Amino acid sequence: MSHSICILGGGFGGLYTALALSKLDWKDEQPDIVLVDQRDRFLFAPLLYEIVTGELQTWEIAPPYEELLANTGVRFHQSGVDSIDMNAQTVALTDGATLSYDRIVLALGGETPMDMAPGVAEHAIPFRSLEDAYRLKEKLRSLEDSNPEKIRVAVVGGGYSGVEIACKVAERLGDKGRVRIVERAPEILQSSPDFNQAAAKKALSEKNVWIDYETTVTEVSADTLTLSYKDQVDTLPVDIVLWTVGNKVSPALDALDLPRNERRQFTIDPTLQVSDHPMIFALGDLADGVDANGQSVPTTAQSALQQADYAAWNIWASLTNRPLLPFRYQHLGEMMTLGSDNATLTGLGIKLDGNLAHVARRLTYLYRMPTLEHQIRVGINWITQPLQDLLTTVEK
Repeated sequence: MSHSICILGGGFGGLYTALALSKLDWKDEQPDIVLVDQRDRFLFAPLLYEIVTGELQTWEIAPPYEELLANTGVRFHQSGVDSIDMNAQTVALTDGATLSYDRIVLALGGETPMDMAPGVAEHAIPFRSLEDAYRLKEKLRSLEDSNPEKIRVAVVGGGYSGVEIACKVAERLGDKGRVRIVERAPEILQSSPDFNQAAAKKALSEKNVWIDYETTVTEVSADTLTLSYKDQVDTLPVDIVLWTVGNKVSPALDALDLPRNERRQFTIDPTLQVSDHPMIFALGDLADGVDANGQSVPTTAQSALQQADYAAWNIWASLTNRPLLPFRYQHLGEMMTLGSDNATLTGLGIKLDGNLAHVARRLTYLYRMPTLEHQIRVGINWITQPLQDLLTTVEK
């Protein structure tokens, strides 16, 4: 009898688990594998910043699921998740469909909480999805077209996402931009290596990005930002507020009676199974656990990519009566874009910044693209695009 595997969420964890499952040796019994996501495109999130500056096109970083899953045996179902009945082993989707499963993968990722201060939900822009990038790009274009003396942008959060988008926006706006980062801590990139911190501070300084340390946002309006610093409150004029802080588990899974930590993440064993629920696997942002060596697994794209291979193997092993493998996380380093030709890269004994790190980052991400076919298409475009741009310039 054929088994059914349901994967909820098409991010790094979900999509790469589906692709890995399709490549395993199922003999003549390949299960029915269905990937569910509410959007029709996968998003290679680490390259989302390049959409705002026009360095990359949507098709390069966000190929359709149908294209990626062609000829894999994996079905794609576009819908949101309504509820999961763990007793009946069924998933009710928001489009009215119901899916049954023998194994289920929870990989819906996280969301940016927009309720951390009054006015954030109404006036700030998160930066997590293609829609967010389009919204920011359109807002910037509209402001640029109106030709004001200055365009004031506040980026709330001095982590990787905040620093990267601040660099991109500041570079795009040039002298017309007034970009600031608002950070609650005394440092930006607190969990990052010193080398990355120094490179980021240098890039931000060169782009005239102001940093407000030990500062919290108390309110956002349509054209102002209210900040609190050491009991002093200031209200500043602002054109765009970007919100890059916080992470919460998708509310679609709120009703699930499963073990969780204080951040509402599901508690998982090293095999990536939810504790005491061997048919349910969880990975990525919504999962909390340690690996085979007892080290806590960070909620990063790098972790989700690595977890996907283990999740696929362990689902296959559990359905074919083989031993499961405990996940072993390997920290391969960190990369960060600091502008159109500047980046920083640390890991495996290597420290790079500047243009060389920019090239290494692009090549690393090209290698990490989900399918060989997509890698080839994007790689050819990256090689030929500079030649096309040169020819266009010569013709002009």
